[in-house]
Amino acid sequence: MTSDQFLSVLKQAGILKLTKRHCFLMDDRWESVAEHSWRLALMAMLLAEEPEFSDLDTNKVIKMCLIHDLGESFTGDIPAFLKSDSQSDIEDSLLLRWVSSFPEPQRTSWTDLLNEMNALETPEAKLYKALDKMEALISHDESDISTWLPLEYDLQLEYGQKEMAFSPKLVEIRSEIDAWTRRKIEESKTSKN
Repeated sequence: MTSDQFLSVLKQAGILKLTKRHCFLMDDRWESVAEHSWRLALMAMLLAEEPEFSDLDTNKVIKMCLIHDLGESFTGDIPAFLKSDSQSDIEDSLLLRWVSSFPEPQRTSWTDLLNEMNALETPEAKLYKALDKMEALISHDESDISTWLPLEYDLQLEYGQKEMAFSPKLVEIRSEIDAWTRRKIEESKTSKN
């Protein structure tokens, strides 16, 4: 990869620093896609030491976490509850077209990784997808509940359940997140009275 190609990839990825997600942060500003991806990768790194995940290729999971939303540098972020299959297909197509412009060996390694992520058949891909959902839940619980849409009160307790069900550790963490969500909702009701 030439220096120009390297910088070109970083410039495109840098758009994610400015691409707003649906969620607000603790300081009442929009979360960026880059912030979401960074914490997602950190979550994967933290779980690497857990016995349940010791056989996984953690480096691969972290790579998946870092690149999973790069398509949004072309399309912007669309909240999961609004995103259609057609919109997902467009985002994936734009990302794969961009990656196909990479030189070798990056082109092949990134394409293989994206295909594995989309297939969701390997333990690494399943973990990345579950963590993606989990990070969104954590971000919403950190945000002021006044920023939540009415549908998010139920969605917060349903979102990602299926993706996390394969892992006892993720189910355990999810239980803590759900308790946090319920406390947050209950406290908001109390403060209104």
